[in-house]
Amino acid sequence: MQGNRRADTAPEVAVRRLLHADGLRFRKDLAIVTGSARTRADIVFPRQRVAVFIDGCYWHGCPDHCRMPKRNAEYWQAKIGRNRSRDACVTRALTEDGWTVLRCWEHEDVASVSARVRAAVSPI
Repeated sequence: MQGNRRADTAPEVAVRRLLHADGLRFRKDLAIVTGSARTRADIVFPRQRVAVFIDGCYWHGCPDHCRMPKRNAEYWQAKIGRNRSRDACVTRALTEDGWTVLRCWEHEDVASVSARVRAAVSPI
């Protein structure tokens, strides 16, 4: 598991590249502390209070792409279940604290993800 990146994954970099090309400025891998949770969002717009998480299909249990391994299945089911539970708690805590939380899957189209982020950052 040491080879798995926590930040700067290919989907994150692709989304950030499009957002930056559109003139949006943001912080990457920024720690956010709320009353009941502490997390690091992949892309953060602190002034607009928008946090973007680009979740990996395997580690966050994508319903379309996550395939549980046959070996040590109990461990991996529990691990991915804890990840999904933590994601839900973090999303709830940030939302209660006034943040807009966008959760995107790594397999989503980069242009549509950046469009969702643009819409959340600068609503018309």
